[in-house]
Amino acid sequence: IQQSLHFTKGNKDPGGEVKRRGSMYLEEETSKKSEMITCIFSLKEEVGALARGLRLFEEKGINLTHIESRPSRMNKEQFEFFISVDASCSQALDEVIDGLRTQISGHVHELSRNKQKDTVPWFPNDIQDLDRFANQILSYGSELESDHPGFTDTVYRARRKEFADIAYNYRHGQIIPRVEYTEAEKLTWGTVFKELKTLYPTHACHEHNRVFPLLEKYCGYRQDNVPQLEDVSRFLQSCTGFRLRPVAGLLSSRDFLAGLAFRVFHSTQYIRHGSEPTYTPEPDICHELLGHVPLYADSSFAQFSQEIGLASLGAPDEFIEKLATVYWFTVEFGLCKQGSEIKAYGAGLLSSFGELQYCLSDKPKILPFDPAKTSLQKYPITEFQPVYFVAESFEDAKERVRKFASTIPRPFTVRYNPYTSSIEVLDNTQQLKNLADSINSEVGKLCEALRKLD
Repeated sequence: IQQSLHFTKGNKDPGGEVKRRGSMYLEEETSKKSEMITCIFSLKEEVGALARGLRLFEEKGINLTHIESRPSRMNKEQFEFFISVDASCSQALDEVIDGLRTQISGHVHELSRNKQKDTVPWFPNDIQDLDRFANQILSYGSELESDHPGFTDTVYRARRKEFADIAYNYRHGQIIPRVEYTEAEKLTWGTVFKELKTLYPTHACHEHNRVFPLLEKYCGYRQDNVPQLEDVSRFLQSCTGFRLRPVAGLLSSRDFLAGLAFRVFHSTQYIRHGSEPTYTPEPDICHELLGHVPLYADSSFAQFSQEIGLASLGAPDEFIEKLATVYWFTVEFGLCKQGSEIKAYGAGLLSSFGELQYCLSDKPKILPFDPAKTSLQKYPITEFQPVYFVAESFEDAKERVRKFASTIPRPFTVRYNPYTSSIEVLDNTQQLKNLADSINSEVGKLCEALRKLD
């Protein structure tokens, strides 16, 4: 399983090892020996239902190479079955899927269909398509590693599951459920909020410091209050069109970046364990709201982030890894020049009291941001970064990412249509004509405005 880019760390002592593992929620095939098709189907909990379902596979001569079952988290009267079959059975599988839906009234959700290597990987075309992979998480929110601060805390684990279930049942267009945070959770938030706010004026970039007071005024950012994702999401939409979507756990790099293409940021809603308020082994609401959100209210940064997401759509796996690394050294751990000074804009820095001080000291190595070189840089995930990349500006970084994206081998270019919240694939003359007409209209408005200013 591709390691998720949406992973951060706080001020835990360097050297501590975080072991990554395959998901207990879904187990993906990683073998390169044969191409696989994976999907989930659900059946009512009744005698003979599975036997009738499996008979459909047998009738079409399809051999199941892997099968798992679990109670459905969405419907207590159903069971879900995760299966893998050889990709050579693609056409026959379509007939089986139709049979499951019509003959047995089952629900089928196709996860991946890896065909020939020269085909383009599937990517969402419409913002509603994000529902298709939002729950293809690498680990469910309540599944904690043994070295997690809350591993032995049954109350905390149960609370984490509450947050994960909210995200798991969320669908695009719904209002993000409001959460009543406990006093203990507010205390943890307050500790992080107070410490970081003292550093922002001297360490954070201008764009972050410009937006932060607005979040305090309109979104309930206070030491004694954990803001609600719905309130923050509405604020971001009014600023740049970005919105938040609750997520139940870690997404793969490809899926997480695809969300950015639609100006959607997948955000956690839970808070770190109170025993270590300055450390989190995975993203939590402190990281999301204090680190990420302020910059998504800035138009230049929002465009820069979306460019990375658009570049990922349909990209080969090796380029997804490179784009994930670019994201890591920019959106998560980026520095930028502002006048004669260097400031932090990466969320991993702006949500970590220790590393925010460290990154602007004389200890780490500082290099200019160049996507071609940055994408190859190795990085640790359990200690402070030994190398940081400095962007001249968000505009400069955006243009550099665009040039880097042009080197990605895919037979088309994509464009986001904000009116329909969809992706337009520019691979034919009609699409190019539509784009030219749109550009011509905008240029006309520009010329008219310039004349009126004169």
